[in-house]
Order: sequence, then C-alpha cells, then structure tokens
Amino acid sequence: MDTPKTSLSRRRMLTIAMGGAATVALPAPAWAVTDQRPGAVRPPTLTGGDHQVAKRVSAERALQHLKVLSLGIGPRIGGTRSEKIAADYIAGVLDLLGYHVTLQPFPVADKFLAQLDSPRGLPKDLIWQAGASPHAALDTRVRGEVVDVKAGAAADYPADVKGKIVLVDYTLADRETQVATAVAQGAAAVIFLPVDLVEPRRASAFSPQLPGLAENPAPIPVVGVAQAQKHRLRELLAAGRLKLTVKTTAHRGLTSHNVIADSRRTTTGKVVMVSAHYDSVIGSPGANDDGSGTVLNLELARALRGLRTEASLRFALWGSEEQGLIGSRYYVAQLPQEERDRIVCVYQNDMVATSWDPATRYWLLSFTGLANRATDEVTAAAVRLGYDPRISPVTLRGSSDHQSFQEVGIAAANFSWRGEASPALLEPPYHSPEDTIAKNISLERLQVSLELIGSAAYATALKP
Repeated sequence: MDTPKTSLSRRRMLTIAMGGAATVALPAPAWAVTDQRPGAVRPPTLTGGDHQVAKRVSAERALQHLKVLSLGIGPRIGGTRSEKIAADYIAGVLDLLGYHVTLQPFPVADKFLAQLDSPRGLPKDLIWQAGASPHAALDTRVRGEVVDVKAGAAADYPADVKGKIVLVDYTLADRETQVATAVAQGAAAVIFLPVDLVEPRRASAFSPQLPGLAENPAPIPVVGVAQAQKHRLRELLAAGRLKLTVKTTAHRGLTSHNVIADSRRTTTGKVVMVSAHYDSVIGSPGANDDGSGTVLNLELARALRGLRTEASLRFALWGSEEQGLIGSRYYVAQLPQEERDRIVCVYQNDMVATSWDPATRYWLLSFTGLANRATDEVTAAAVRLGYDPRISPVTLRGSSDHQSFQEVGIAAANFSWRGEASPALLEPPYHSPEDTIAKNISLERLQVSLELIGSAAYATALKP
C-alpha cells in the first residue's frame, strides 16, 4: 500500500467544512454521560471504558466532517475525482490525529455521469447529478427548452421539438425505441424519468443502458434522473417555461482507494477494526449512506486515540462499496492469512444516523446469520447503555462490507438504524438526491451509534 500525500491542508479542510455548510443546523444531543439516554429503558451502568468513550465522543464534532463530505464534496462516485478528494480528506484527518495512514488503490469500472442545470438555477435542496448512458453522446453539453413527451411515442410529441430537451417516462422494453423516436424528432437530449417505487422507497438516478445502440451510439445525450428529480422537473415545467443545460461526462480508466489507518505501526498482535464505506451512488450526496458511518469512524479515531489498549485499532474507509463491495473485497483478497488471523472482529457501520421517524431499530446484521464477537460486544454495550430493547436479534443479511470479511471467516457485522419490522425498511431518501444532512441526519441517533460502537470496539481492544 502507498503512503498518502494528503492533497488537502488543514486550512483547506476547514474552509470546505465552513463554506455554505455552516447554514445546516440540527438539534444536538443533550444528555450527560451518566444520564438515561432518550429511548433507553433505564439509566446506564457504564464500565470505566464506556465512561471514557461516552465523555469523549460528539456527534456535533462528527457533523463538521459530514458537512465536508456531503455538502463540500457531494456525490462521491467510485473512482472519480470526487471520491479521491474525499479519500484525501479522510486520510488527512486521520494523519493529523496521529494514525499510520495508507491509501490502497484498486481499479474500478468506467462511470458515465450527467449534470443538470438551468439559466435560472435549479432548487438547491436537491443534488442535480444524474447518470448518463454509455450508448449515447458523452463529453458534451446541450441547452434547450424542456418538453414533457410522457411515454415518448411519436404520437406524444408536439409539432416541433427540434433542439429541445424531452422528458420521457422510462420503459425498459421500449427504451431504445424511445431514444430513436427522440432522435428522429430532432430532440437535443433525452431525460429518462424512472417509474415511481412503492413508498418508502424511491428510485435512484441511473445510467441508461441501450445495448442495441452499443455499436452506433445515439447522437444526443441520454440521461437517467432519480424519482425526486423527476417530480421536481415536472413541477418546474408545470409552473412555466423551463430551460435546462445537460452535460455528460465519461470517466474512464478509474482508480478507487481504500483508506486504512492503524493506531500502531506493527505487524504483530491483534487488531480490532472499525469501518465504513465513504463513496455514494450517482445523484446522492450520501449524508447517511454512508457519510454517517464515515464520520463515526473519524470521530471514534479521535476519541480513542491515546487510550490504553491491548489490541491495535484499525479504521478502514472503503471505496466503491456501492458497485459491489469492491474496496473491502480487494482489501481482504490482498491480506495474507497471517494478517487475517490478527483481526479479532470488524465493526462495519453503514447508515447510522437517519432522521426517518420509523427507523427506531438498531440492526445487528451478519452475513452468516450467526452471532460473533462484533455482535456480542455491541449487544453487551447496548445492555450497559440501557438500549437493549432497541437492538435487533442477530439477523441474516449481507450487502455491506461486513460480508467481505465473513466470507473468509473473519468475525464481522453491519450496524445501522432501519425500520422496526425488517432491515429492508430503509428511509425514503436512501440512494437518492434527498440523502442530505438537512433531510436525513439525526445527531441523536449518530450519538447513540458512536457510544454503542465506541464502547464495543474499546472493550474488544482492551481484552482481545
């Protein structure tokens, strides 16, 4: 692995955090270390280690890092410049905290992105990044008046759409015909609008695949927006004339990075890992998924530094999780067996701060469905903090970076706030332009997550 050369200075980090993001204000947790927590069933019975963690961790401090990631940088798409800026920021913070930091590069697939804008500006409460089709015009910019042609059949078009940007309801079976019709009518670009999902889920932005046009790409940009963007575009158009600029960009030959930070520079002894992924999906600023898990790592790295432990602490931030756990799987694949054997367990944090009211259960998710050291320690911490009724039983579920470790026999689990009945009950802003600090972050839930994971990881590191 390579030693990072941090591209963001401390001054630059603070500038990003404060610029524009300072207007975001959230209710702060207000309990003292020994107080009964909101939602807990009894006052805490803290160990000395728990007390050390609880008096140090601060969701408000973590929020400053989240402002940098979600507002200052925005969508962090695996392998693109935005993800590398985030990696450098994370590495810089951990380096300043005194950790031994490395960046681990690995190749990832090409990305095709689009950006929407308007001469009058588009609403600021949404991100206006979208996906671009790899089978249409790339690295281009068009501007035009917007026309809604609904299903996109020839009969749906008005008399003249030459040079205009058309909104088309995306139909998988007819997508290539829809594009061909737009080209024949003289449209300047196609914006595909996804089918609405059943609430609370909402459709994400996407890069439309047009395999029939792979050999002869469409001569105009074709982009795919998210459900929230779709409804806002139609609202804007209903209110009057709407002009848009559509810019598409192909990102090729990409390299993503894992950020690994160790409390000790040693190749012997046990290791306790705390981790999260720092990338996001197309069109999402990724405040909760997984900016929240990322800043939990940064705040615990600050709070736990200098505390006595028997095991080394390792904080790992994965790149390109959203493309199929690529970063964590690459990391595990590169570990020799003797290094795998050093890892006591992995605390993977993915979506630990949603403000969605129904997300009242803190889920303990295991790829095998079985308990292990990570789930046992978090369960014990929840009992000490008085939160045991709010945590789930150990539940079978993969699809996050804990799976990469459990596939090779390393104890790991994923921890997150989700709906009460099932870990499939995710908040409406999930994977959408609405995954913002203002719409999808609870500092109270982030504080609880910090205390649970911090107490569990510290207890493990004391007695590995």
